[in-house]
Amino acid sequence: MAEEIATLAGGCFWCTEAVFDDVIGVHAVESGYTGGTVETPSYEQVCGGQTGHAEAVRIRFDPAEISYDDLLDIFFHTHDPTQLNRQGNDVGTQYRSAIFPHDEAQQAAALRAIERAKAEHERPVVTTIEPEAPWYPAEAYHQEYFERMGNQNPYCMAVVAPKLQKFRKSYAARLKRQSAA
Repeated sequence: MAEEIATLAGGCFWCTEAVFDDVIGVHAVESGYTGGTVETPSYEQVCGGQTGHAEAVRIRFDPAEISYDDLLDIFFHTHDPTQLNRQGNDVGTQYRSAIFPHDEAQQAAALRAIERAKAEHERPVVTTIEPEAPWYPAEAYHQEYFERMGNQNPYCMAVVAPKLQKFRKSYAARLKRQSAA
């Protein structure tokens, strides 16, 4: 089995990680930072908006089980790609909608996915395609955050849980745990 990597930024990484953790063919999801200029940034630095980094996820997946195109369609379905440098109340370039392709095939797929997303939205899609950049894993307490803290954290209950519920309803056939739908 040959794994591939997808790197996506769609707002708060807790939300994005929770969605992709549920997808058949996804073997691991790591929250982290990419696309900026500061080496080994901290969460506090990234949240301050001065590093240029986006909160992002790095997805290890099996393309025999799920295609990169399908991952991108899920990505566009589970965040608002028409909001510039924000997702809901999370505001700043660290919450931008961005795709970080790892090769030319992913670059071409990202362009096609943006065109599909444009056809589904009335407002302009502002998702950027950015060059592959160094990856910095987020601090340990951010990994699998929703899985560990979802029922205890007000943000997770108000933002992540509804997003995950919508995703599970729309993509029930793609879920690892059918009972989660």
